[in-house]
Amino acid sequence: RIPRTRGPAAARRTMTHALLPITAERGKTMVMPALRPVTTIDLLQALPDDGQRHELLDGVHAVTPSPSYAHQDLVGTLFFALRRAVEGRPDLKVLVSPADVRLGPRTLVQPDLFVLQIDPAQPPSGWHEIGIPLLAIEVLSPSTAARDRGAKRRIYQGAGVGEYWLVDPDARIVERWTPLDHRPEIVDDRLTWQQDGSVIVELPLVTLFGPDRAAAGD
Repeated sequence: RIPRTRGPAAARRTMTHALLPITAERGKTMVMPALRPVTTIDLLQALPDDGQRHELLDGVHAVTPSPSYAHQDLVGTLFFALRRAVEGRPDLKVLVSPADVRLGPRTLVQPDLFVLQIDPAQPPSGWHEIGIPLLAIEVLSPSTAARDRGAKRRIYQGAGVGEYWLVDPDARIVERWTPLDHRPEIVDDRLTWQQDGSVIVELPLVTLFGPDRAAAGD
């Protein structure tokens, strides 16, 4: 028995039926609601924890992926150096992010490290009571360098953060900013931080960055 050949109309009916599920799926995708932009601190703090760093920079939502191992290793070295240096100063606290450092009604930042001055008899009960940091530190990475040197630097200066350090592991330097600076001090040998006329920490950068392998190779 010779099978009957389908005509053009039947073929069109078959193809239309086969495409229906795909068309319906596309329709569902097109009508998905847009995500609400994050423009306030309340909206920022309502975000679910996704393992990334979320900040609000003068109303602009900034998201930073998880840092690299080398970045966190450098943060750890700085943290322990500063923590040891303030052991005799109960009014100074060295902290790392995640944190909620409010520097304005539409600005919440998370510095890699920061130092606060507190009243030891009445320590802060929450982030809303910490005030302006004496020192804020960001370790540069390719994904954050432009923001750290630009928008965040201007925010830290405008808020009156005592000193802002940009630690550049590739150049093996620290860019030091104070609120009135138009350009940073470039530290390439020994990093010193003073408070109330006293030296709190003096850190050779070789201790921070390790031996310069490029120089050793020369």
